Amino acid sequence: MTAHAQITAFLGGLDGQKGRDMQQLHALFTTALPDQSLSFSDGKNAEGKIVSNPSIGYGVFTKSYADGSTKDSFRIGLSANSSGISVYIMTLDDKTHLTRTYGPTLGKAKVTGYCIMFKRAADIDLAVLEAAIRDGASRIDATT
Repeated sequence: MTAHAQITAFLGGLDGQKGRDMQQLHALFTTALPDQSLSFSDGKNAEGKIVSNPSIGYGVFTKSYADGSTKDSFRIGLSANSSGISVYIMTLDDKTHLTRTYGPTLGKAKVTGYCIMFKRAADIDLAVLEAAIRDGASRIDATT
């Protein structure tokens, strides 16, 4: 099954407001990031055990670690979880950038080094979120 088909099935399986919000955000992300490839993770490891929430990925970059190893990751991620919705911006070297640059104007959200968490799309300024994801997608790489 293609990533697009997996994403469509995942979004179609979400109920209520969270489902509508995730569909709205996915449409926003694909419009704002038209050149980024799509990926989907069902959150299961190789043995089929659930190890994370399902996530939609936008774009790919190679993340480098201090030990010299690398791993391919999505640039921007979107995930629904029990407390709401999380947006991951994985390309940031400066873990204070999101909080400083977007936190004050984003709305009712918790902002960490690479994650923006909120209950509902209506709680945040979608134009500010779009600026944050465009910023993250434009970065070349990140090192941890």
